[in-house]
Amino acid sequence: MAFLCPYCFEAKSPLGPCCHLNEIVRFLRMSFLPLKYIFGVKIVVKGKENLRSKKPFVLVMNHQTSLDIMVMMEILPSRCVPIAKKEILYMGTFGLACWLSGLIFIDRKKREESITILTEVAHSLYQENFRVLIFPEGTRNHGGAMLPFKRGAFQLAVKAQVPIIPVVISSYCNFYNQKEKRFTRGKSIIQILPEVKTLGLGPDDVPKLTEQVRDSMLTTYQEISGMTNRASH
Repeated sequence: MAFLCPYCFEAKSPLGPCCHLNEIVRFLRMSFLPLKYIFGVKIVVKGKENLRSKKPFVLVMNHQTSLDIMVMMEILPSRCVPIAKKEILYMGTFGLACWLSGLIFIDRKKREESITILTEVAHSLYQENFRVLIFPEGTRNHGGAMLPFKRGAFQLAVKAQVPIIPVVISSYCNFYNQKEKRFTRGKSIIQILPEVKTLGLGPDDVPKLTEQVRDSMLTTYQEISGMTNRASH
């Protein structure tokens, strides 16, 4: 499956040797991180020590709104490329910025093609020493909890035998409400959880692994969002 690198404009496998991963991360940060000052959002990061690994890993993060792109810039590690649904590519200027940022796009309607891309990524993780970020919910969730997780991120981690690092962003409800068109100054908390090892796990372990990570992320989400008394599902 070919991928056109936006820096050298050559067709490569999803992340071939010529892809400028450090430039990609810098571009992402320069494009989105300054927005936190414009919007007046204070970002507090907890558990930074859990991201100090220099080895490949799969980063999974809950997905609420487009604000996630801005917030995640605070912790996006070097040599890390997000994997996103292909529909984003057609979202005008935002889609163009994502393409220039080197995102890997997955067409969820073409299952075999998606599996092929994820397989190539899995084979390249150690060879090219990079990391990937995936939103396992698959789409934005405005409901104040978490949608069921899709298994792609966990299948990728197991196939590559690399750890999963869960990252949880607190609810934006205190300063952002899409229905009411309300946006005020506020604070967002990012909690980085300890890595979950996948060494020795196989395909049959993926369902349990998926639920294990989701449960820990949901519990953390409720804690940092001040909703510990709410139901888990």
